[in-house]
Amino acid sequence: MTINKYRILLPLAVLGLYLVSTGCYYDKEELLYPGNTCDTTKVTYSGTVTTIINQYCTSCHSTGAGPTSGAGIILDTYNTIIPYVNNGRLMGSLNHLSGYSAMPKGQAQLPTCNLKQLQAWINKGAPQN
Repeated sequence: MTINKYRILLPLAVLGLYLVSTGCYYDKEELLYPGNTCDTTKVTYSGTVTTIINQYCTSCHSTGAGPTSGAGIILDTYNTIIPYVNNGRLMGSLNHLSGYSAMPKGQAQLPTCNLKQLQAWINKGAPQN
């Protein structure tokens, strides 16, 4: 009786292993979730950058946050953010790099897509568009 069980279970086990090992062959995020990609080609200051900065930064780093908030670093206009872009402090802080104050303070890093979009804008020369 046990030999009959092995004749049935062994092929099922082999089939199961085969399905598990080949089931994730096309496990690429772009293929599985085509609408969930990060677009870094159409990044603009007025559309993308201000949205990200307003969502994650200006609650502390704006003129309305008060003089003691955000260590006096203001990021609510192009002219106030560009010095931190040019000296590398913006991306250093947002990427939580060593030697920079990790931002947002006491929170996790921004989503990877937002970091890629900010870097793409900077790589394009950080235009005021």
